[in-house]
Amino acid sequence: MNRSDFPILEQSVNGKPLVYFDNAATTQKPQVVIDTLTDYYRTINSNIHRGVHYLSQKATEAFEEARRTVQAFINAPTPQEVIFTRGTTESINLIASSFGKRFLQADDEVLVSEMEHHANIVPWQLACEQSGAHLRVIPFNDAGELELDHLDNLLNERTRIVAVSHVSNTLGTINPIREIIQKAHAKKIPVMIDGAQAISHIPVDVQELDCDFYCFSGHKMYAPMGIGVMFGKAQWLNEMPPYQGGGEMIQRVTFEKTTYNELPFKFEAGTPAVGDVLGLKTAIDYIQQLGMARIAEREQALLNYATEKLSAISGLRIYGTSAEKTSLISFNLNNIHHFDVGFIIDKMGVAVRTGHHCTQPVMDHYHIPGTIRASFAFYNTEAEIDQLAAAIEKAKQMLG
Repeated sequence: MNRSDFPILEQSVNGKPLVYFDNAATTQKPQVVIDTLTDYYRTINSNIHRGVHYLSQKATEAFEEARRTVQAFINAPTPQEVIFTRGTTESINLIASSFGKRFLQADDEVLVSEMEHHANIVPWQLACEQSGAHLRVIPFNDAGELELDHLDNLLNERTRIVAVSHVSNTLGTINPIREIIQKAHAKKIPVMIDGAQAISHIPVDVQELDCDFYCFSGHKMYAPMGIGVMFGKAQWLNEMPPYQGGGEMIQRVTFEKTTYNELPFKFEAGTPAVGDVLGLKTAIDYIQQLGMARIAEREQALLNYATEKLSAISGLRIYGTSAEKTSLISFNLNNIHHFDVGFIIDKMGVAVRTGHHCTQPVMDHYHIPGTIRASFAFYNTEAEIDQLAAAIEKAKQMLG
């Protein structure tokens, strides 16, 4: 696993070699992904699907090959069930809007968890406001684990969909989504999974999970920003109305009536981000060459090392101590504001994220305004974790 594949990691920040621990926000890009983007714009830049000329046909072939690559990567039954979006947020908004219009009515219920990213709360609140449905919440305990004892009572004849994260972006918890899906399906309730924080860390097989929808972003898995995926079972997608209108999503337009295109194009209005889709394909190829098992093993070793190193710092509290978690640590230092600590850490050349991480209900659970989050990718090292620990000690010394 060669760090030299990632040119951005070779630079210095504040006079020190860059230590990048903000991978949960976005991962860095290997040179092969950067090359894919430049090669597309240099050689086959063209709009796709309707052009008969050479460049359009080449771009279309590459675009649809990328769709098949994504299909294989998540083991979707067909490429038609793979919808390209701008990212996880747009994918969830698409589902909440289209599913909500078709299936949500007054006094229905949508079930989410207390640890969701705002992107998996607000779209459902909007859908509930528009339909008169109600949002219900699965709580979590202080270790950062969902309290599934509540699930059986929360699932009822009014529940229309369950929407939960595979992995918490703040706590790192890997949620027991198989159990959640099985319980929901036993009552014929569909399940949507926010996979933004899982897709680069653990294998995802949507058929084995049997989820009805699965959403993720390319930029958190070494691909460009602005590209994402929504997998949906065809049985639902065929029933749902389009999310946006125009361009590729039409079959026939008259002023009296418009008929819609078949899947996946029904949900892909407008000109797509072709170069970014090709970059996503390259990123998936890169991940598969490394091997998900190797990546997971390396990141678990980094998590174990960092947990031990940071736990030894007096006054430091880690939030999210589930036995099953990905390579992420949220913490605070004594009663010092997270922003002040993060500022000092940055001056030491270490990039971490501070704030509520778009999970304000999680912060409310712990009665804190925010945390410092260090998130690790396979290209990080134990020596960098040592630098983080030293930076925390320096912040503690300076801020008291």
